[in-house]
Amino acid sequence: MKNTFGQNVSVTLFGESHGDCIGAVLDGLSPGICIDREFIKSRLSMRRPVYGTGTTRIEPDGFDIVSGVFNGRTTGSPLCIVIRNTDRRSGDYEQIRYVARPGHGDYAAYRKYRGFEDYRGAGHLSGRLTAAVVAAGAVLLYALRERGIKIRTHILSCGGVSDRPYGNLEHDMEILEDMSFPVLDPQAAEIMARTITAASEEGDSVGGVLESAVTGIPAGVGEPWFDSVEGVLSHALFSIPAIKGVQFGAGFDMAGSRGSEFNDPFAVRNGEIVTLSNNNGGVNAGITNGMPIIFRCAVKPTPSIYKEQDTADFLQMENTKLRITGRHDPAVIHRAAVVVDSAAAMAMADLLSGRFGTDYLAGVQ
Repeated sequence: MKNTFGQNVSVTLFGESHGDCIGAVLDGLSPGICIDREFIKSRLSMRRPVYGTGTTRIEPDGFDIVSGVFNGRTTGSPLCIVIRNTDRRSGDYEQIRYVARPGHGDYAAYRKYRGFEDYRGAGHLSGRLTAAVVAAGAVLLYALRERGIKIRTHILSCGGVSDRPYGNLEHDMEILEDMSFPVLDPQAAEIMARTITAASEEGDSVGGVLESAVTGIPAGVGEPWFDSVEGVLSHALFSIPAIKGVQFGAGFDMAGSRGSEFNDPFAVRNGEIVTLSNNNGGVNAGITNGMPIIFRCAVKPTPSIYKEQDTADFLQMENTKLRITGRHDPAVIHRAAVVVDSAAAMAMADLLSGRFGTDYLAGVQ
């Protein structure tokens, strides 16, 4: 099992959903990076369920930084963050240990780990570990923000209800600051919440699309082939369990159109090179062009639903029916937004450190 992302600044995850704790180790950090514990706390709070639209498993997500920080600054040694699990009901999973939950990794994990895996709440494969991603991401988001780089995500659509796309990025990103249900249009947010609640009442779930923006990235970051900006970002984003699709800029909309419609004309504005449109999402040939990086993520409906489903018992090798019990989200998209921010921060920190050196995050060049 390999659990590490990043070549220059790396993040390693550990722990299981129903184990004593989960956490992350960040390696390759420059000494001298400011660690704001209140910022980490606020980011973790954005991942917690919103009343009426999330699971009843409520973890306080208190954390300890047990290494790599002294007097509020990174030391340059590995930084380890630990988050305790306190609200566990492992018995919910005893009766379905060998029953494959549709949409989950139960059977795939059983085949890979030969039955030695922690099956409770999906163990190490659980979305619970996204709390560790958020905690690690908060360290990097704060460091990037100090360098003038911002990352924000909003719910573009959920259950068939649409928010407006990004417009004035500076204004919109300010609106989204610290939002636990990040939607730009308040009316759309209300309808989305009702849609999620309605699905929950029917024992079902909904998915949607997240739209993200990264601003302040200089031109010239990324490699042209296997470590392209799109490639490294996608690697991080697809590690999030609910993400099933990623597109950059206009993405799939470009496939059936002409170059004259989707090429981004270059121009000089205030002494800088810019593009007059941003259909390529701020990336050309795998390298940043100085424009905002724009990408969207498809978030699948939560697979744990309360409707009866067809499945198989992979120990007895027989067909069966399954009606899931326990505590589950009817939608995870609003909780996934901060996870996407965090995964994007991991990718950008790694790419920037590869381009400018690991001291870049500490403001030393």
